[in-house]
Amino acid sequence: MLKKYLQLETEIVDVLKSIYDPEIPVNVYDLGLIYEIEVDNYDNVEIKMTLTAPACPMADFIVSEIENKVKAIKRVKKLIVNLVFDPPWHKDLMSEEALLELGLI
Repeated sequence: MLKKYLQLETEIVDVLKSIYDPEIPVNVYDLGLIYEIEVDNYDNVEIKMTLTAPACPMADFIVSEIENKVKAIKRVKKLIVNLVFDPPWHKDLMSEEALLELGLI
């Protein structure tokens, strides 16, 4: 059973890595905007995410793209995207790949 959930989570992560913040050339997953992905026994998914700033002008676009692309995964029955700001985003949440891409290391 665990393998089933891990496969779906891996599919979701792959999709999230195809979604870029329009203002930053890094995908939302490596940027550290995704705090948690939960998959239940019925393939319902909850994603807890944040933005680089609460007043991000691209918030609606990013959340909408996440909703559309994750819902397009056949196994996903229901999706809830929760936008949270606690803890606040900071650059330490970024992957090493993202830090390299942005010249921060």
